[in-house]
Amino acid sequence: MIEFDAVGHAYEGRPVLTDIDARLPEQRIGIIGANGGGKSTLARTITGLIRPTSGRVRVDGFDTRKDKRAVRQRTGFVFTNPDHQIVMPTVGEDVAYSLRRSPLDADGRRRRVTETLQRFGIDHLAERSAHQLSGGQKQLLALAAVSVTEPKVLVLDEPTTLLDLRNARMLREMVHRLPQQVVVVTHDLDLLDDFDRVLVIEDGRLVRDSTPAAAIDYYRTWSQS
Repeated sequence: MIEFDAVGHAYEGRPVLTDIDARLPEQRIGIIGANGGGKSTLARTITGLIRPTSGRVRVDGFDTRKDKRAVRQRTGFVFTNPDHQIVMPTVGEDVAYSLRRSPLDADGRRRRVTETLQRFGIDHLAERSAHQLSGGQKQLLALAAVSVTEPKVLVLDEPTTLLDLRNARMLREMVHRLPQQVVVVTHDLDLLDDFDRVLVIEDGRLVRDSTPAAAIDYYRTWSQS
């Protein structure tokens, strides 16, 4: 369960989010809106990457300000550009790096890495240079590196923006198979077709909270006016 209670955020005195209230128990949640409207800021508050300047965000009852460790253990964030989070030379090493603080022993870590690479279909790339992969492969690697710690909530910030049509389709299919609660910020409206709920953020405010069809229809109508 993700909870926003009167959440607000300001940057250099300028309001970015204002009075966001929502309870999100659903499995698949989309966040849409115009560029600069605050949707990515809202998504980052879920993992504690951004702390609200007013109100409260909770994940499974844990406050993102007061219970930072518990929130970090329960959430994972995937950036738009996977190069921003690929840190190790090879694919296998990059996924293993996420387990550096894990209580698993060495054998347990190796098994977890292998299982995760297989689940994301990139086990054959384990020894490849992480920075020489295709865009789609890098995005899968970023997802794998975050998922290997088994977070309960995954937040994806515009995951298909830098991908061609084929890789965007592949990533959509992967997102639909993820077992975690998933929150996706996106302009790729097709990605949201079978989601449970979609939030529309306009000028830092939650202006629509509905089914994908109704929320997307509202967004299209508003953006064309």
